[in-house]
Amino acid sequence: MLIERTAKDFVMDVASESPTPGGGSVSALVGSLGSALTCMVGHLTIDKKAYELVPEDKKNEMKNELKIINELTDSLLKLVDEDSTAFDDVMRAFKLPKNNEEEKKIRSAAIQIGYKKALEVPLRSGETCYEILANQELFAEYGNIHAITDVGVGTLLAYAALEGSLFNVTINLKSIKDVEYKAEIEKKVSQLILDGKKLRDSLLEIVYRRLNN
Repeated sequence: MLIERTAKDFVMDVASESPTPGGGSVSALVGSLGSALTCMVGHLTIDKKAYELVPEDKKNEMKNELKIINELTDSLLKLVDEDSTAFDDVMRAFKLPKNNEEEKKIRSAAIQIGYKKALEVPLRSGETCYEILANQELFAEYGNIHAITDVGVGTLLAYAALEGSLFNVTINLKSIKDVEYKAEIEKKVSQLILDGKKLRDSLLEIVYRRLNN
């Protein structure tokens, strides 16, 4: 499994001539690091001296959001490996026989199914990274001030992973012939990027405000 390799080995794998792990797996890993940094800030805040500064009505919410972000981290770690095999069905479909019209029809349908499957993994990765951004505000606003830069880095990584994941969705979408499906996914991708940028900018504004006070 890719995720079980050392950090150095993973980087060397990415740098090699092999097409996997590629941008999708890297995006999932980067997203998990952004999520992990937010978890770290949570652990450095909750039940520590810094926790006294968190409003009473926000304390349980912060604990719940830390639990959510922990789960999102785990999800992204699984997607690192899933993305590396997401394109396998497409490659298998291209190897199917095409000696007559019936075989060509079966092959074409299998290729389309493969492309849809191939984009589902990075789409889940992008959606997961969006959820990380959507659960970071309390840590930006009330997290341990000594770890405020870690919130900032976590935000930047989560957003980069979101858009990076969606690159893979978009490139696979170019091969999809199902017009309705294509339009639906394009709309979802555009909305995720738009909303993700808004969350990123809002979070960074909080980070810079607290960093410069």
